[in-house]
Amino acid sequence: MGKLFGTDGVRGVANADLTPELAFALGRSGAYVLTDGRERPRLVVGRDTRRSGEMLEAALTAGILSAGGEVLSVGVLPTPAVAYLTHALEADAGVMISASHNPVEDNGIKFFSAQGYKLPDATEDRIEALLTAQDLPRPTGAGVGIRHEVDNAAELYLNHLISELGVDLSGLKIALDAANGAAFAVAPEILRRLGAELVLLNCEPSGVNINVNCGSTHPEGLKDAVRASGCCLGLAFDGDADRLLAVDERGELVDGDQIMTILALAEQEKGRLNGLGVVATSMSNMGLELALKEHSLELVRTQVGDRYVLEELLKRGWTLGGEQSGHIINLQHNTTGDGISTALQLLGVLADKKVPLSVLASVMPRLPQLLVNVSVKTKDGWKENPSIVQAVQAAEARLQRRGRVVVRASGTEPLMRIMVEGEDAVLLETIARDLAAVIRTELG
Repeated sequence: MGKLFGTDGVRGVANADLTPELAFALGRSGAYVLTDGRERPRLVVGRDTRRSGEMLEAALTAGILSAGGEVLSVGVLPTPAVAYLTHALEADAGVMISASHNPVEDNGIKFFSAQGYKLPDATEDRIEALLTAQDLPRPTGAGVGIRHEVDNAAELYLNHLISELGVDLSGLKIALDAANGAAFAVAPEILRRLGAELVLLNCEPSGVNINVNCGSTHPEGLKDAVRASGCCLGLAFDGDADRLLAVDERGELVDGDQIMTILALAEQEKGRLNGLGVVATSMSNMGLELALKEHSLELVRTQVGDRYVLEELLKRGWTLGGEQSGHIINLQHNTTGDGISTALQLLGVLADKKVPLSVLASVMPRLPQLLVNVSVKTKDGWKENPSIVQAVQAAEARLQRRGRVVVRASGTEPLMRIMVEGEDAVLLETIARDLAAVIRTELG
């Protein structure tokens, strides 16, 4: 068996790679590792809208109950809601069943600590090592675990967001694309309670339409809706609502880098930015670095993955970081990326500044940046592949230190990702095309 845990938990095609049997084993071993073998551990379990979610939740729950644990089932809610509720309900751990922005046939299982943080690699390795263990507790009779439904879970999460980030949205017309995912009910509800007029897109999940040409990975429909409906902005979530991308009043995309810039400068101005800068990843645009530097703030980069952003934030004692894709972490409000929380923070700045989103976003100059995905048969050994190493070095030489080249393996899909950044868009296309050809030849 290869390593199961990737950059965001265990993912695979549901009922093929991610089977009920594997979910059961993850439930048993996860409950044991995350609660240090205590009797009657309590785990919060939530899921997104995928049809396979109920199947995997049943199997995962059975595994937890088999280990003597209690399951607090919160139903369909965003990933950050599960993280928050794990801490708020004083549970020992949390589990989210979701494959985030992946296609509907995929699903995933990711764990949270009692404090609501994603797990470090070492803890995931311990869970994986015990999947086939025969000596884990297997209580009988009254020792078998119990499942409870938390009927007010959504209300607890909404009240938390409103109490911390509630802002008067009266008179604002907002387009919202929930990707037919986990935010389909709670995101519109909280914006309505705050007074917004809504134009809703993709808030009718069928179990098989999550992320299908919608949400943060496909914002084209949202752009059109903002323009056609005269909205002041649009909000796009992904399948589990830990990401947010925005669309300004002109229908132009405002990505995670721009959102981080807006929030960082607003927090700095109010004296609330805890730390000397922002943590982002190797994929973030150099424009973010330049905008922060202009205001005496530092940009620290990590490898791709919001878990690595979180680790760096905790290490430095900073509070704000994220990814260009829209994973924004503000530790003053939640322990993980939270799309709805980020939306409320952004709307708060908009209400405070009383200027259009396009004006707020313009503080970050964007260098041309080209992203290319290459489908591969294997990602093994790519860093040591002589042809790929030579191609990357040649690409960097062509940019003459006036840009960046980042090549990495996707942590969730059979893809190699290429990012080329610089001043000459035509040159970027040539470099990306040449790199993709080499990778395709070497890795299939």
